Amino acid sequence: MGVSIVWITGASSGIGAALARRMARAGWTVAASARGTEALEALAAEPTAGRILPFPLDVTDLAACRATVARIEGEVGPVATAVLAAGLHTPVEARRFDAAAVRELVEINLMGVVHAVDAVLPGLIERRAGRLAIVSSVAGYRGLPTSAGYGATKAGLINFAESLKFDLDHLGIVTQVVCPGFVRTPLTDRNPFPMPFLMEVDEAAERLYRGLQGNAFEITFPRRFALILKLLGLLPDPLYFALMHRMTGK
Repeated sequence: MGVSIVWITGASSGIGAALARRMARAGWTVAASARGTEALEALAAEPTAGRILPFPLDVTDLAACRATVARIEGEVGPVATAVLAAGLHTPVEARRFDAAAVRELVEINLMGVVHAVDAVLPGLIERRAGRLAIVSSVAGYRGLPTSAGYGATKAGLINFAESLKFDLDHLGIVTQVVCPGFVRTPLTDRNPFPMPFLMEVDEAAERLYRGLQGNAFEITFPRRFALILKLLGLLPDPLYFALMHRMTGK
């Protein structure tokens, strides 16, 4: 039996890097992509049971995404699992609204995933096998304060994954969407507010890895926080907004 190959984008830090380590420890060959070349090379140098191979990539470049997947499959082998975790978080407030900040979030968080899917999907379909895991966020469930840009991209990714699943179910490909809550990463370290149910990144990677072993469409953690946000999302609009104002002070 050959070695399984996973392609992880956003692998230079945060959940992406922690997942790369976890899967390499389990014997996977990890093709790790991100913009940070030095961080990728440092990750690849860590001793593991499997291998971590650096493939630097800017996911906003469609041609580069296609070339990177072609290189991975030519030099390493066919991608069995793709975990698309590249992302950026920038708060957006109405009083300091900046279209350029929102555009950057769309280009990285949403179009970066679209580009990666464009690159990896043809091989998965040709082989009629594999797994496509798209990392979104619980912020995509419903609008949250200062999340007009980030939340919009994450909501788009949930819908994107749901829509793709209809076709991929018939093509032998497992489609999953990953919706983490607050995880301690360089991005969340910038948050100036208390983060309920804050999870350490290694624990989050373990939860994600376990989810990749099954076929459930949604992988979410911590589950209690995700359930609370889903229940809040069912409230009538006036009650939802009033409650969120009280909870956040916004």
